[in-house]
Amino acid sequence: MTPARLAGVALASTLAIQIYTSLSATAVAVLAPAIAADLGVPARWVGGFVGFVYLGAMSASFVSGAWIARLGAIRVSQACVALCAVGLAGVASSGAGALPLVMLAAVTMGLGYGPITPASSHVLARTTPAARMSLVFSIKQTGVPAGAAIAGAVLPALALAAGWRAAFVAVAALGVVVIAAAQPIRAALDAGRRAGAPVSFGHALARVRRVSADPRLAPLAWISWAYAATQVSLTSFLVVHLTGTLGWSLIAAGLALSVATAGGVAGRILWGHVADRSRAPFAVLGATGLVSAACATLTAVAAPDWPAFAIYALVAVFGATAIGWNGVQLAELARRAPEGDAGAVTGAAGVITFSGVVAGPPIFGALAALTGSTRTGFAAVAVVSAAGAYAFAIRPAMSAKRAVFDESDH
Repeated sequence: MTPARLAGVALASTLAIQIYTSLSATAVAVLAPAIAADLGVPARWVGGFVGFVYLGAMSASFVSGAWIARLGAIRVSQACVALCAVGLAGVASSGAGALPLVMLAAVTMGLGYGPITPASSHVLARTTPAARMSLVFSIKQTGVPAGAAIAGAVLPALALAAGWRAAFVAVAALGVVVIAAAQPIRAALDAGRRAGAPVSFGHALARVRRVSADPRLAPLAWISWAYAATQVSLTSFLVVHLTGTLGWSLIAAGLALSVATAGGVAGRILWGHVADRSRAPFAVLGATGLVSAACATLTAVAAPDWPAFAIYALVAVFGATAIGWNGVQLAELARRAPEGDAGAVTGAAGVITFSGVVAGPPIFGALAALTGSTRTGFAAVAVVSAAGAYAFAIRPAMSAKRAVFDESDH
């Protein structure tokens, strides 16, 4: 297989797997009002569910680098798809009063979701030319909003036609198809496996500490904490906010989520292209964080009498920024990682990323419960996004420019 063809196969396969796992992880948030009514719990319980998903994802991310080295990135990805499908089936089989089973299913889905990004980074770092890395990583990362967009567009209608449980079973069955489709390309993309790669909590924790202490990698890891909390709060609570606060129907709110995630798809490609052309990834990351903060503020103050087209335009820009940052950040992590170590470094940084995801929805849900409104949660998201942009993108970029200026002055 030629290098160009291998690069194309790598991108296509990692994108398809990313779309499926994102669809699975978003399904509960999209159908939260219907599920909550069936199980007899408030709709804001989705914050706890999403938190458990990403708690599982954070745990799996700890050791994902070693398992990728042992088994190969595609094999790990197939196992992840299987775990997501099992988790969906578990939610579908739950009944009223079965919240412990639902939360166990959430952790199972998280164990499947966590290693996907390190696995794809491992594959793409080996097959992608350096000059196109931000764009290629961003295209692959469009699988996250694309999966969420599919969930928002398809699952509400499917749930109304056949019930939310049938919708979940259908998505779980789709996972079997994804696993089978990935098998033929496994040999080409899983070359270089190391059977003796160490898998231990201590080894994984030491790697996370090294990434956190590395001045080249730490800002990229910590900005992902703030931005991931913002992103998952948007995708988890937009439907609940629009239906509960602005009085929208489930179908209209699901469409709004699709618009936001479609904006995320466009944003990821745009920001990846801009970062490659400008060679200024931190400037791009800073800009997306500030615009995202402005959109979160407008979402918090939106009123029921605002025209629908204004809300759709707002959430499109919100998605383009709050969801659009990830490819640029991952590509820069891969560039700065030691050769052959992109998957392990991404996994270690992913622990920090997922800790933001774990913290975001429960805090958002708690603020909504305390104040009786999801407006408070979106206001908090605005603060987090703006603070992350300044602390980990804008300030480091300004410091780097001052250092270059000082050197030229001497």
